[in-house]
Amino acid sequence: MPPRPAVLEQRIATLKAQLMALGDLRPGSLSQQYNVCGTAGCQCKADPPRRHGPYYQVSFTWQGRSKSQFVRREQVARVRQHLRNYQRLRALVEQWIAAGLELSRLRLTGAALPSSSEARSPRNTRVAAARRQQRSLS
Repeated sequence: MPPRPAVLEQRIATLKAQLMALGDLRPGSLSQQYNVCGTAGCQCKADPPRRHGPYYQVSFTWQGRSKSQFVRREQVARVRQHLRNYQRLRALVEQWIAAGLELSRLRLTGAALPSSSEARSPRNTRVAAARRQQRSLS
């Protein structure tokens, strides 16, 4: 049995509330790099090498342009939360769209066909018969 419009409307309201509670957002992905410097005799050139780092960087595409930004070590946890919030945003929007499409479909098909309770009503049956009779007279 497909969900009723009231159930879908409540689901959309719940999704909107969850969207409002997300907090700061950031698209992209966080990476960690280790670097080798140019200083002779540095630990990064030893055997085995001990590279410098980790250094953190967030990469993303915004308005058709690829960007990357370095992230300080003390900000990594906060940036990770922003990235999770963005992923949650995308998932909630997908759910909202799915519920909205289903609600729209129900409303459009419901406008074309009377509901089952309206179809069984004796008054509606008499009204429909009167309309048919009027059309046949014209």
